[in-house]
Amino acid sequence: MDVGKAVENATTSNPSQGLVPFGEAVRVWARIAALSFGGPAGQIAVMHRILVEEKRWLGERRFLHALNYCMLLPGPEAQQLAIYIGWLMNRTAGGLAAGALFVLPGFLAIMALSILYALYGQLGPVSALFFGLKAAVLVVVVQAVIRVGSRSLRNPVMIALAAAAFLAIYAFDAPFPLIILAAAVIGFVGGRAGLAAFQAGGGHGPKAATQVDDADTLLGEETPDHARPNLAWALRIGAVLLLLWLVPVLGLGTLLGWDNVFSKIAVFFSKMAVVTFGGAYAVLAYVAQEAVETFGWLRPGEMLDGLGMAETTPGPLIMVTQFVGFMGAYRGATGLDPLAAGILGGVLTTWVTFTPCFLWIFLGAPFVEALRGAKALNAALAAITAAVVGVILNLAVWFALHVVFREVLEVGAGPLSLDVPVLASVNWASLLLSLAAAVAAFRFKVGVIPLLLACAAAGVALHVAGVV
Repeated sequence: MDVGKAVENATTSNPSQGLVPFGEAVRVWARIAALSFGGPAGQIAVMHRILVEEKRWLGERRFLHALNYCMLLPGPEAQQLAIYIGWLMNRTAGGLAAGALFVLPGFLAIMALSILYALYGQLGPVSALFFGLKAAVLVVVVQAVIRVGSRSLRNPVMIALAAAAFLAIYAFDAPFPLIILAAAVIGFVGGRAGLAAFQAGGGHGPKAATQVDDADTLLGEETPDHARPNLAWALRIGAVLLLLWLVPVLGLGTLLGWDNVFSKIAVFFSKMAVVTFGGAYAVLAYVAQEAVETFGWLRPGEMLDGLGMAETTPGPLIMVTQFVGFMGAYRGATGLDPLAAGILGGVLTTWVTFTPCFLWIFLGAPFVEALRGAKALNAALAAITAAVVGVILNLAVWFALHVVFREVLEVGAGPLSLDVPVLASVNWASLLLSLAAAVAAFRFKVGVIPLLLACAAAGVALHVAGVV
């Protein structure tokens, strides 16, 4: 297959009435990328405000229809929504530009922070800064449990699914992909049976958005010619993206061996790209468990440090995986300079995490109309979302144990495996700072970024005072 020719054919755009000039589209997507703080809810709200309300490129129904499709997919739905709308407005080239720009600011910021962390993370002031961030991140994760739970746990069946997912992963170390698969099957069967409890609802979409009719927008109500199903195009672009994703993975494993740290990074985060339903918070517990306990890439508290980086920089929260890959390669026996190895590990992680996002959109978007009204698929999504609440709760408990206590023991009996804190090892400074952060967030409604900055400053202040 001529990959170059396939890319050229797939990205050739025949300008038609209603499409945004490509230069303007790039500027708008760069602006959205620079403002994409606050997790998927904030990122989608920014896109809605700029694309629907301000630019009027597309209307409310088109925006929400695209969002609903992206929520059915593994991976960061905000970035996939950017790819979808970029493709809708400017064909494949527009989707590539929108998706790449959405990730670029966060990639550069986290790469710089990872380098600083690797070189200076053990210095007193830097360590104290991340000490403070841990308290804020713990509160942010608890907020995520409440936010997702209030939206999705609307009946006893969904509450039971969330509870079962929490027990499965917390007490029995059930693999995250297995939990998601089981929830999807239960939801699909429940949807096919017509059970009301499995009706999907909610999402990250804007809550009280200004209604903009599709007919009053640049795109209008009609489907552009390039957005109509074209199996030959889908197979062509799908083959190109599949090669771009899997050739590096197979090449590393073949050349370096599957036990090499780069090969492990490529395989592990490729698997994550396939099972990250429910957003970053859902999969982070599994990533943290594997990175700390299985691969030894991170220490328990360092996952919180990485999440603090992702929370304070633009882009998808799943960018925290870049930090994990960086530290894994930095500490791995690669034979390279540690810093060079870390940079390559971060780049590799980002590549295998986000390349599949383009594949899902370009393969499925032209056929997305077939998903409208597919009750069984929507029911599967509702069940997955409920299970994700239990998984995120496990993440909150795991983080809390490692933030508040200096020592945590694993106690097991048969299939049961529990993390039990050593009560005498409580870190009072961390506990009090976490409580203060919780009061600020829940009582005084302090935003995520101010909360993170305030806790980081508090950590440094405690260091100066000789407390930490």
